[in-house]
Amino acid sequence: TWCPPCRKEMPALDRLEALLGSADFSVVPVCIDAEGIGRGRQFYDEIGIANLPLFWAEPVRIQLALAFIGLPMTLLIDRGGRELGRLQGPYDWTARAAVD
Repeated sequence: TWCPPCRKEMPALDRLEALLGSADFSVVPVCIDAEGIGRGRQFYDEIGIANLPLFWAEPVRIQLALAFIGLPMTLLIDRGGRELGRLQGPYDWTARAAVD
């Protein structure tokens, strides 16, 4: 809700979910705003997010659990819950390489 690169890439993640969302693929955004999920919902409304679910986690707990420092952070997780990869920082989710 407050991270400029996150705010910039969320509409692209919304489009990615609209394009690929299925039983085999899902974008799972986690709001870590200290004010809670209500601020996340307001953020979705402000920028027009229509296809993404919204989850909230306590900022410190999720940062420790997933071992990340900065935002945005993207994790690729398989069906078994195993991490396949991670990307620290912003990414162009509208790029063909992202979809592929």
